Amino acid sequence: MPLLRIDLVEGRNGQEIQVLADAIHRAMLKAFSVPERDRYQIIAEHKASQLIAEDTGLGIPRTKNFVLIQVTSRPRTRPEKENFYRFVTEELKAACNIEPSDVMISITQNTDEDWSFGNGRAQFLTGEL
Repeated sequence: MPLLRIDLVEGRNGQEIQVLADAIHRAMLKAFSVPERDRYQIIAEHKASQLIAEDTGLGIPRTKNFVLIQVTSRPRTRPEKENFYRFVTEELKAACNIEPSDVMISITQNTDEDWSFGNGRAQFLTGEL
């Protein structure tokens, strides 16, 4: 936890996708200080015509390298979120040569009662986590 959904324009090979996913995971570890194996990522590829992301009038250029990251998480502080945004773009630029302008992130918060990691139990509520 957090749960990340990563949407990409199709065209990367398996190794490129793994490098991208690893870069995003490193950013999450640094920003949110979660355990190494706290990794839940869903990666979906789309035809270019099926992943539309304009810039809300900000003049941000987009390319075929565009990455949309949706994060569902317990509440995070403003500094944690701002660090995550920055760390993700730094990691993706260094590991995948993806420009920060091609990265969009949205964070949705929920609470401890909204998570079950298996076995039909709410581990945050039971004290297992």
